Amino acid sequence: MLVLWELLAVTVFASKHIVPTPFSVIQGIWDDRALYWENIPATLRRAGEGWLWGNTLAVGVAIIVVEFPFAERLALRVAVIAYSLPLIAIGPILIILLNGDAPAATLAALSVSFTTLVQTILGLRSADRTSLELIRVYGGGWWARVVKVRLKAALPAMFTGLSIAGPAAVLGAIIGEYLGSTVGLGVFMINSEQAVNVPRTWGISIVASALAGLAYALTSLVGRMLTPWLRHGGSSR
Repeated sequence: MLVLWELLAVTVFASKHIVPTPFSVIQGIWDDRALYWENIPATLRRAGEGWLWGNTLAVGVAIIVVEFPFAERLALRVAVIAYSLPLIAIGPILIILLNGDAPAATLAALSVSFTTLVQTILGLRSADRTSLELIRVYGGGWWARVVKVRLKAALPAMFTGLSIAGPAAVLGAIIGEYLGSTVGLGVFMINSEQAVNVPRTWGISIVASALAGLAYALTSLVGRMLTPWLRHGGSSR
């Protein structure tokens, strides 16, 4: 892929100056390393806050939906509406209503909540019926069912949603920075585009993609560590 990229950059796109060579992009990342260290923490902070709050809300709503079915229709309709809202459209409204990192973190939370909600509901509903009945026979309430049976059964599906939520949170945070921030990869990219610095723009995109991939990989690793029975073909019981 790198060889093809190099060939296209020096032949087909050479006169247009829109595709830099891989070496120029890597060299630009190295030369701009101080700027990356300044902007990456801001983006990761906003993405992390959005990931935490969005997923916490999604798991909480999933538990309510599974344990109290009468709330399912309303909860899912609200979730679908929130997921369907274009982030680029509601971003300016959030900037007016909120201050600081809150708009970007909120967009990150909106980006992650729906996928985690759906996956967690599926996981919670996959709990073993015999175990749930045993909890009921021994006098356990809905909270005992959730803690002792449902959450453990839901871990594989839940972490599928959480893994997807990692890259989504990074994307939501960068969109929020596009719309109004003073520091972050989104701001860095806008400044680079306005300066027509093509290698730097490509470099920022690659770094952002690497951060999203790292978030996915780390979440998947934690999921595998917390579900060792899946590696041996067993069940959570």
